[in-house]
Amino acid sequence: MMPPPELKMATLVLALDLIGTFVFALSGAASGVRSKLDVFGLGFLAFVAGNAGGVTRDLLIGAVPPAAIDDWRYVAVSLLAAAVTFVWYPGVQRLRPIVLLLDAAGLALFAVAGTQKALAFSVNPLASALLGMLTGIGGGVVRDLLVNEIPVVLRADFYALAALTGAAVVVGGHLLHWPPAATTIAGALLCFGIRLIAIRRGWNLPLARLPASS
Repeated sequence: MMPPPELKMATLVLALDLIGTFVFALSGAASGVRSKLDVFGLGFLAFVAGNAGGVTRDLLIGAVPPAAIDDWRYVAVSLLAAAVTFVWYPGVQRLRPIVLLLDAAGLALFAVAGTQKALAFSVNPLASALLGMLTGIGGGVVRDLLVNEIPVVLRADFYALAALTGAAVVVGGHLLHWPPAATTIAGALLCFGIRLIAIRRGWNLPLARLPASS
């Protein structure tokens, strides 16, 4: 007997959420290593990076208590990511490309998962896309602030725009009644691709012109 569509969608959203949590938590823990945090700091930063966006989304759509607090698996995958980073990171070179790659993957997974969850809670399509973007960028913003850096989303590489584009694909597929899994994969790949190309080519949104110094 095939599971009902609602159960399949809930399973898909949970799987994407947990994978995104792990990937973003890895990125957060790696950022903690760069900032010379101790093992507790790594674990804390991993949890925040992996869950801040999802907690904010859940509070806004009324999914309380937030999944990251209510479901032990979110804490577990965050701490697992921190442990993996703590044990294996000393042998890893070139920190920045690894962090950026993991960050792009986490952004894509969270953007589409956040959008799907918002749609599942009957949030209107426009707000669902914005919540998907928020899910993707929230953890990275808090992570960067905690290590005293300007959040990437505010300054470089089409960060928020990539998340919003991936979320828009999911919303478009929902409105056209396309298979959720297909639109989710397409949205995640598009977001990931835009982010990587922007990093590689140095694409940024326009900046305000500063007045010439006298």
